[in-house]
Order: sequence, then C-alpha cells, then structure tokens
Amino acid sequence: MGQLHQQHLPGESEAYRAARDRLLEAEMALRVQVETVAALRRDLPRGGLLKEDYVFEEGGAELSDSETVTRTRLSELFAPGRDSLVLYGFMYAPDGQPCPMCNAFLDGLDGNAPHIAQRTNLAVVAKAPIGKIRDWARARGWNNLRLLSSGSCSYNSDYLAETPAGDQLPIVNVFQKTDGGIYHRYASEMFFVPSEPGQHPRHVDHLWPLWNLLDLTPEGRGGDWFPQYDYDRPERTPR
Repeated sequence: MGQLHQQHLPGESEAYRAARDRLLEAEMALRVQVETVAALRRDLPRGGLLKEDYVFEEGGAELSDSETVTRTRLSELFAPGRDSLVLYGFMYAPDGQPCPMCNAFLDGLDGNAPHIAQRTNLAVVAKAPIGKIRDWARARGWNNLRLLSSGSCSYNSDYLAETPAGDQLPIVNVFQKTDGGIYHRYASEMFFVPSEPGQHPRHVDHLWPLWNLLDLTPEGRGGDWFPQYDYDRPERTPR
C-alpha cells in the first residue's frame, strides 16, 4: 500500500508504488501551485482602459448562413450578467492559411464553448475576412464558437496578436466590463518570454487538453510532433 492513500493496481511492485508516491507528492504540490497562480491571475489589478471600442465583422447566428455579415463592437460581446470576455487570437492572415496549432486548439475549444458560455463570454478573432473564417469553421464543424474578423480594425496589433510586420500571434486576452468602462485584465504573455531548453512557450497549455493528455504517457508530447489539419485514419477491425 502507498503512503498517501490505500489504493493499489494489479501487479504493481513496491518500487513502482514508492515512485508513484513520490510523483503524487509532486502532483499535489503542482495542484497547489496551479491554484496559487490562478489566484494571482484573478487578483491582477485591472489593466488599461480599452483603447477603443473595436468594430469586428461577424456572420449570422447559424454557421450555415454564408450571406449575412454584421458589424459587432467589442462592447457588444458581453452578454447580460457576464462581465468578463476572453478573446483568442486565431492565426489566420488574410492571404494565408490557418495555423495548424490554432486549428487543433479550436477543435477542442469548440466542444467546450457551450459550457464556457455559462460562466463567461468567449470569442475567436482572426485577421482573415469573415467569409474565409466561416468557410474554414464549416469544414471543421465548429458550430459553437463566436467568430470575428478584425480585418478592418487595429485590435490585433494593439493587443499583442500581431507583430509590426503583420505576422499573426495566438494571444489570449481577457477584458472586464465595469461601470467605469471596459478594462484589459490579462494576456498570455508567456508567449513572449524565453522558453526553457527543449520547450516551447506553452502559453496556453493550461487551456489545451491535447498536451496535458500526452504528458500522461511514457512517450510524452515529443519534441518534433505538432498537430496537423488531418491524419490518415486506419480502418478499424470489425468486431
């Protein structure tokens, strides 16, 4: 039996259980650290007042609607009773292809979006025209994400989601609506700080089940594998 609980698994050795207990202690410490960091994030003082009430292009409520285009201000992204807004910067330039990493991230975020909407506001912003963004979303089956085009405003460059050269960046920004206006609260700035050897920025890893699941395996996430748009799917053996 272990020192931290009374459960055990078939065939495990004493060496395995001792090593697992050491790992459990590290996981328990990480659990505390994760909540400590989350509390620091929640307790950040408010940042600057929203630079301007950006106007985005948006499609119709139904993804199948390929005709409707409306103009939506950032202030209109706040649903009644929910005063926080999370905006994800989707790397999709007007003259380019969607970023495969962003694509994989959004594949998962789409499924969670209805749950997220119970607690906060969420939208995805890309520089590409709204028609291109929605065409891609239809192909991927993203039926739950609120998709916006920032092609006609400076949101991306103002809030770290675009370089001066026009390269798109996958930055998450959080805004809060108050009686005194809309304020910036958080950006995923880990993207900009130096990474440890052999790592990538991991600025949104805590939002991304893909990497956290792979980290459970003996092989880990690897150093040279990244998500793609599609994969060859081997035939399953009939039961």
